Amino acid sequence: MQVPAGIICRVVSMLIFRKTAGVFAKPPKRNVYGFLRSLHVSPGVLSPPKLVLGIETSCDDTAAAVVDETGRVWGEAMHSQTEVHLKTGGIVPPVAQQLHRENIERIVEEALCASRVLPRDLSAIATTVKPGLALSLGVGLSFSLQLVNQFKKPFIPIHHMEAHALTIRLTNQVEFPFLVLLISGGHCLLALVRGVSDFLLLGKSLDIAPGDMLDKVARRLSLINRPEYSTMSGGKALEHLAKEGNRFHFTLSPPMQNAKNCNFSFTGLQHVIDKLIQRKEKEEGIEKGQILSSAADIAAAVQHVTACHLATRTQRAILFCKQRGLLPPANAVLVVSGGVASNSYIQRALEIVANATQCTSLCPPPRLCTDNGVMIAWNGIERLRAGLGILHNVENFRYEPKCPLGVDISQEVAEAAIKVPQLKMTI
Repeated sequence: MQVPAGIICRVVSMLIFRKTAGVFAKPPKRNVYGFLRSLHVSPGVLSPPKLVLGIETSCDDTAAAVVDETGRVWGEAMHSQTEVHLKTGGIVPPVAQQLHRENIERIVEEALCASRVLPRDLSAIATTVKPGLALSLGVGLSFSLQLVNQFKKPFIPIHHMEAHALTIRLTNQVEFPFLVLLISGGHCLLALVRGVSDFLLLGKSLDIAPGDMLDKVARRLSLINRPEYSTMSGGKALEHLAKEGNRFHFTLSPPMQNAKNCNFSFTGLQHVIDKLIQRKEKEEGIEKGQILSSAADIAAAVQHVTACHLATRTQRAILFCKQRGLLPPANAVLVVSGGVASNSYIQRALEIVANATQCTSLCPPPRLCTDNGVMIAWNGIERLRAGLGILHNVENFRYEPKCPLGVDISQEVAEAAIKVPQLKMTI
């Protein structure tokens, strides 16, 4: 007999720690299995061979999910802080920390209730511990370690970017090796994925991430003042506005055109865009905070130059990997993940690159591109199956706000100085 969700929720509520003056109470001594047997239910029906609870608090979303080894999502929950941070003009770490503190217990409880899984039926607890905002990471780690200690479960620390990279293996049958482009508000990198924790870093952003730049341009264009965009993230608002514009009305050159490597740069481009907006405001005689009549054209041009910059560096990475035998000559896979990967225009630009280099371009569904608990739980499953990074002693464990991904071979890529054939970006 299947246990009703309401009963599971009540049991989970009893089991999950309650905060009293910032400290979790001791776990109740009641025998959960005895309680379930009193309902004439076998606890075995609740648990497949491997179930992992994933907890994500690396930046501004509090998320949790329960996933099994087949990739089935048993339950998930998330609290987004987007609306709060839109009002402050960006993420304020202490504010994000407080919101995580206020919501993490509820979110984990909701994910467990939706999954109808009791904490003690879990195979492990996986949590993002690097990289990210220190204050945010601390909340997730502290809560997770209390759960780990109470229920005596293995702990699997998760690298946020590794989780993004491996998410595609939950939704698609993708074998190693494959190339991944991770693009978000906090990260931008190209890496060859040779195994669950085996990465070769080909290139990364030398300054800010593309999502950060797009958000800043959206704020500079005051898109939050347009009702239809007021609740959207900056990048999403810019993407929607760009559909109304003509990218040919403004010419913006991709950064680093003479640098034959796979690194990225967006700060210089942002300064150019800021000057363009300032000039147009002066021409139109409007004050900062008002909407330019040419805002849609600027958005379209910004989106296009961003897509071209990402596409060129990705094309070079594919050519390098094939030249060195790191990817198969045919049917290689390019995975695009992270929040910016949900931008359909950028996706199409990267598909052009993939087609030109005989690659298959894959992207997780939009809900799994942004930060979420499912990708953390799935990374936990991957590591559990591979027997990698599973901790049974979490004493003195610490989070890492800054942490590289894999082995950096970007200098080797630069020394190869591969010339990239120009592609016609008709999108």
